[in-house]
Amino acid sequence: MTTRSALLSLGILLLPLLLSLPPTSAALSPDGQALLAFKAAVTDDPTGALASWSDTDADPCRWVGITCANASASGGARVVGVAVAGKNLSGVMPPELGNLALLRRLNLHGNRLTGTIPPALANATSLRSLFLYDNRLSGPFPAATLCALPRLQNLDLSRNALVGPLPEELARCSQLERLLLAENQLSGNIPAGVWPQMAGLQMLDLSSNNLTGDIPVELGKLPALAGTLNLSRNHLSGGVPTELGRLPATVTLDLRFNNLSGEIPQSGSLAGQGPTAFLNNPGLCGFPLQVPCRAAAPSSSSSLPPPSSSSAASSGVAGDARQPIKTSLIVLISVADAAGVALIGVIVVYVYWKAKDKGVDDEDDDEGEGRGLFLCCPCMRADACMDSSSDCSDDGDNGGGGDKCNGGGGAGEAGGELVAIDKGFKMELDELLRSSAYVLGKGGKGIVYKVVVGNGTTPVAVRRLGGGAAAPERYREFAAEAGAVGRVRHPNVVRLRAYYWSADEKLVVTDFVNNGNLATALRGRSGQPSLSWSLRLRIAKGAARGLAHLHECSPRRFVHGEVKPSNILLDADYNALVADFGLARLLNIAGCTDVYSVAGSGGIMGGALPYARPATLADRSSGAAYRAPEARAVAVAGCARSSSPPSQKADVYSFGVVLLELLTGRAPEHGSPSASSSSASSFLPGHGGGEQQEAPELVRWVRRGFEDARPLAEMADEAVLRDAGARKEVIAAFHVALGCVEADPERRPRMKAVSDSLDKIGA
Repeated sequence: MTTRSALLSLGILLLPLLLSLPPTSAALSPDGQALLAFKAAVTDDPTGALASWSDTDADPCRWVGITCANASASGGARVVGVAVAGKNLSGVMPPELGNLALLRRLNLHGNRLTGTIPPALANATSLRSLFLYDNRLSGPFPAATLCALPRLQNLDLSRNALVGPLPEELARCSQLERLLLAENQLSGNIPAGVWPQMAGLQMLDLSSNNLTGDIPVELGKLPALAGTLNLSRNHLSGGVPTELGRLPATVTLDLRFNNLSGEIPQSGSLAGQGPTAFLNNPGLCGFPLQVPCRAAAPSSSSSLPPPSSSSAASSGVAGDARQPIKTSLIVLISVADAAGVALIGVIVVYVYWKAKDKGVDDEDDDEGEGRGLFLCCPCMRADACMDSSSDCSDDGDNGGGGDKCNGGGGAGEAGGELVAIDKGFKMELDELLRSSAYVLGKGGKGIVYKVVVGNGTTPVAVRRLGGGAAAPERYREFAAEAGAVGRVRHPNVVRLRAYYWSADEKLVVTDFVNNGNLATALRGRSGQPSLSWSLRLRIAKGAARGLAHLHECSPRRFVHGEVKPSNILLDADYNALVADFGLARLLNIAGCTDVYSVAGSGGIMGGALPYARPATLADRSSGAAYRAPEARAVAVAGCARSSSPPSQKADVYSFGVVLLELLTGRAPEHGSPSASSSSASSFLPGHGGGEQQEAPELVRWVRRGFEDARPLAEMADEAVLRDAGARKEVIAAFHVALGCVEADPERRPRMKAVSDSLDKIGA
């Protein structure tokens, strides 16, 4: 009895001690043990990225960079995503990573991992995306390992040290959609037999290697290719295969910096490629390069058979002198023909303008009409027309943009003429003068009025460019530019209907769009809910179609130069209309001098907007945040200037930023919730570091989110995910946007390809 009491007392004393003992490491799941093997293989972790990985946890689902999902077969949480990117980890990839049987995404890019990809990784049969780019991995391309993964779709091994040829076993990777092997040390010929097996391949990048030989014609038979075919910076030789013209027009081709030769075929989609696709191939010639294919001409002429001896004898000395005379005659005749054609053209133009001048002089007798539209119509003056000299913008205390274009110069041969570009525009100058007008907005691009004509069923928007200091002889230049803009006809582009030029006023008349612009819609309007996903997708598709038309189908293949939400107008059904293209050029001809204000202020051509306040530093930085890195390269004296002219690829970048704003609901300079309010200054010239100036905060934040495999709910706007079934469409739109905001312009798709990709979403 005494012994039993003693044992009971001892047990009571030991019970608290037993309860205080920590759990044993044996409870860690097999997935956790595989990840700890990776941690053990890391020799240097300078940022402490793996510090939270501990063997005292029951499972790794709360570790940094780990994503888990419940598996019905095993009844517990399993690892489906590993994202430890950009942490400068040193070490190797252990074979235990292959034990993660349900792993779908492995993202270890931006580290310093060495060695080879372990063959045991083939056991991770659920793997769909493998991102190992920007490491120091070596050895040959591990086709036996990677092509054994039955679900692998995205493979990116760029910027490593892989060597040797591309093996024929690559044909077994038939399920791949994206294969990126740029900036390695791969050598040998590109195998021809592997590509017919890869029917789902959408993007192929083999650039910056040591590949040699001809371009396989089989590459032109990839039916699903829609993104990039990049073979640049290799040592490829031979000609450009005609079969590449069979690729879809949405494919961006890059064959720069090779040893290709011969004439560029003009078949299929090859005819639509720009010159940058073929640069730095000394032997290439023909369109679109400025290198004519004349190499064979001298040899063909020199190889002509000499004249027969009989003819030479009969012609004698006179025959010897006949050849240079014949050449001189040919040159003389050609010059005379050209001079005659030019003379006829000058006469025709002179007669035309002489007749036009006579009609204008007859109209000049009516002084009221020649003084300018708004000077004659008190209801349209608002508070901007204080005297006959007039400014092109209102005074600063009235909320104007502040840039002055003081009057000067006479009307010349074009005084007081309202020119209708569109045949359907039947409005006369008198009718426009008598109409009711309302001020829509003021800013660096002039004042915009809504003019209600006749019975009120035909409102138009009239932008007053000002009295201008433009010389009278620039009227023709203005008319030509306005005519080119007015010839652009597309449902998603604001149409220029007419223009007016006199010494006192320069006006442009456009369609009136009654539902404001995308910037206002995204920021929310009082009493209206946030834009739904279906409306945002409609807006994105419409804006993309409009820009693609400007780039590909308009008379001059325009570059917009200022793609941003305030330049995307919305009609009553939330269809997007691209506005303000060509406006900067018209303002320059009209004599407005504040180029920075013109380039940075919000576009209101044809839009229903309230008064615009004076442009502030934040406004201008916000406008700069939409511009491509190369468009923000140089700035002088507060006037936005690029080191190169605006380009279509810069428009693509700007559209990508707009699309990201549609998806996230965040402004480009305030991407993450923790972004500093001072980040706007990083987009102004002379502010911020290199990374700040490379991309807006929004772009960098979204990229980090995808690299770290963050949940979609953390990145997408809450209103976007309310629509049932929107998740897959939103992810697809994110991928389109990220393709647009590539830092390298040559890696960005054309706007036509962007439009086609968006049209497929939700179709």
